[in-house]
Amino acid sequence: MGYSVGQVAGFAGVTVRTLHHYDDIGLLVPSERSHAGHRRYSDADLDRLQQILFYRELGFPLDEVAALLDDPDADPREHLRRQHELLTARIEKLQKMAAAVEHAMEARTMGINLTPEERFEVFGENDPEQYAEETQRRWGGTEAYAESQRRAATYTKEDWKRIQAEAAEWSERYIALMDAGEPATGQAAMDLAEEHRRHIGAWYYECGHPMHRCLAEMYVSDARFTAFYDTMRPGFARHLHDAILANADRHSA
Repeated sequence: MGYSVGQVAGFAGVTVRTLHHYDDIGLLVPSERSHAGHRRYSDADLDRLQQILFYRELGFPLDEVAALLDDPDADPREHLRRQHELLTARIEKLQKMAAAVEHAMEARTMGINLTPEERFEVFGENDPEQYAEETQRRWGGTEAYAESQRRAATYTKEDWKRIQAEAAEWSERYIALMDAGEPATGQAAMDLAEEHRRHIGAWYYECGHPMHRCLAEMYVSDARFTAFYDTMRPGFARHLHDAILANADRHSA
């Protein structure tokens, strides 16, 4: 006798009223009726309902859904191909939205006082505070972390653009140094490592050489930090790690 309207509503996570509406407009007419005249849904009806709910989830109006499903020339495989394309596009869009929200959350955690539009304009997909949770977990109780939050809360959009520009320019010079075959323990690499330390001190918190060593170890011990640098240039994280340690050693000598 098939499935009752209540059973189908439970399976599909919709209301009985929705199923009645679909029946009334001819979008999903039950294949059977009980002796008492109650709606009974077949497996084929459930398949059609699944298709309806898929297209509705993607925002298709009901009349367009009906046209898609009732096309006499439609190939079931073509429906699956179309659904795959639509899902892939939807997933990509949602991933971008999730990344934007995540960046906004991280920026807010670090006290960055910008509107969502400004944060997107400044950081895009390369938010320098992308490791905010890790930073808070490791150093949340330190004065350095508190100082970083205090400073970040005062910076304007132009300040953040300047920070980004300085970091990008430094990265370009460091990559050029690596491409030229300069060793991490050489004078040029150590000088750039010292610039890196001073940049942190100028914009975030006082970063002495012992603290800089800790950061260097994190760059190679945590895959997320390694990936941040190595996506710019393979081997960047390890080279910078070694340069920071060499720079710290020469300043402690």
